[in-house]
Amino acid sequence: MAHDERHRSDEHPQAPWWWGIGPVGAALLVVVGVAGALWAFLGSAEDDPVGGYGASKVVAIGAVLLGTAVLERFRSRRSRAQGTEDGQNG
Repeated sequence: MAHDERHRSDEHPQAPWWWGIGPVGAALLVVVGVAGALWAFLGSAEDDPVGGYGASKVVAIGAVLLGTAVLERFRSRRSRAQGTEDGQNG
Protein backbone atom coordinates (compact mmCIF):
# COMPACT_ATOMS: atom_id res chain seq x y z
CA MET A 1 0.00 0.00 0.00
CA ALA A 2 1.44 3.34 -0.99
CA HIS A 3 1.91 6.13 1.51
CA ASP A 4 -0.70 8.30 -0.25
CA GLU A 5 -3.34 5.55 -0.12
CA ARG A 6 -2.75 4.93 3.56
CA HIS A 7 -2.85 8.64 4.32
CA ARG A 8 -6.20 8.97 2.55
CA SER A 9 -7.66 6.02 4.45
CA ASP A 10 -6.70 7.68 7.78
CA GLU A 11 -8.87 10.72 7.05
CA HIS A 12 -12.42 10.23 8.25
CA PRO A 13 -14.64 13.30 8.48
CA GLN A 14 -17.08 11.65 10.90
CA ALA A 15 -14.53 9.72 12.93
CA PRO A 16 -15.01 9.27 16.70
CA TRP A 17 -12.76 11.11 19.13
CA TRP A 18 -10.49 8.08 19.64
CA TRP A 19 -9.78 7.43 15.95
CA GLY A 20 -6.10 7.09 15.12
CA ILE A 21 -4.56 7.58 18.56
CA GLY A 22 -2.19 4.64 18.18
CA PRO A 23 -0.95 2.10 20.73
CA VAL A 24 0.60 4.68 23.06
CA GLY A 25 -2.63 6.66 23.16
CA ALA A 26 -4.57 3.46 23.75
CA ALA A 27 -2.36 2.56 26.71
CA LEU A 28 -2.86 6.06 28.08
CA LEU A 29 -6.63 5.65 27.71
CA VAL A 30 -6.47 2.47 29.78
CA VAL A 31 -4.40 4.17 32.49
CA VAL A 32 -6.64 7.26 32.59
CA GLY A 33 -9.76 5.08 32.63
CA VAL A 34 -8.49 2.97 35.52
CA ALA A 35 -7.54 6.12 37.43
CA GLY A 36 -10.99 7.57 36.75
CA ALA A 37 -12.69 4.38 37.89
CA LEU A 38 -10.64 4.34 41.10
CA TRP A 39 -11.51 7.98 41.67
CA ALA A 40 -15.21 7.29 41.12
CA PHE A 41 -15.39 4.17 43.28
CA LEU A 42 -12.91 4.94 46.05
CA GLY A 43 -12.57 8.70 46.13
CA SER A 44 -16.12 9.97 46.13
CA ALA A 45 -18.30 9.83 49.22
CA GLU A 46 -21.60 9.65 47.31
CA ASP A 47 -22.55 6.86 44.99
CA ASP A 48 -21.88 8.05 41.44
CA PRO A 49 -22.44 5.18 39.02
CA VAL A 50 -22.23 7.51 36.01
CA GLY A 51 -18.59 8.37 36.71
CA GLY A 52 -17.64 4.73 37.00
CA TYR A 53 -19.57 3.89 33.85
CA GLY A 54 -17.76 6.58 31.86
CA ALA A 55 -14.39 5.48 33.16
CA SER A 56 -15.14 1.86 32.28
CA LYS A 57 -16.02 2.91 28.73
CA VAL A 58 -12.66 4.67 28.42
CA VAL A 59 -10.87 1.54 29.66
CA ALA A 60 -12.81 -0.64 27.20
CA ILE A 61 -12.05 1.60 24.22
CA GLY A 62 -8.36 1.75 25.18
CA ALA A 63 -8.16 -2.02 25.63
CA VAL A 64 -9.75 -2.70 22.25
CA LEU A 65 -7.49 -0.20 20.48
CA LEU A 66 -4.40 -1.55 22.22
CA GLY A 67 -5.30 -5.15 21.41
CA THR A 68 -5.96 -4.26 17.79
CA ALA A 69 -2.62 -2.46 17.49
CA VAL A 70 -0.75 -5.41 19.00
CA LEU A 71 -2.49 -7.91 16.71
CA GLU A 72 -1.76 -5.75 13.67
CA ARG A 73 1.91 -5.59 14.63
CA PHE A 74 2.13 -9.38 15.04
CA ARG A 75 0.33 -9.91 11.73
CA SER A 76 2.69 -7.59 9.85
CA ARG A 77 5.71 -9.22 11.50
CA ARG A 78 4.47 -12.67 10.49
CA SER A 79 3.82 -11.60 6.88
CA ARG A 80 7.32 -10.09 6.64
CA ALA A 81 8.82 -13.34 7.99
CA GLN A 82 6.86 -15.41 5.48
CA GLY A 83 7.96 -13.09 2.67
CA THR A 84 11.59 -13.56 3.68
CA GLU A 85 11.19 -17.36 3.79
CA ASP A 86 9.53 -17.38 0.36
CA GLY A 87 12.38 -15.29 -1.06
CA GLN A 88 14.98 -17.65 0.35
CA ASN A 89 13.17 -20.80 -0.84
CA GLY A 90 12.40 -19.48 -4.34
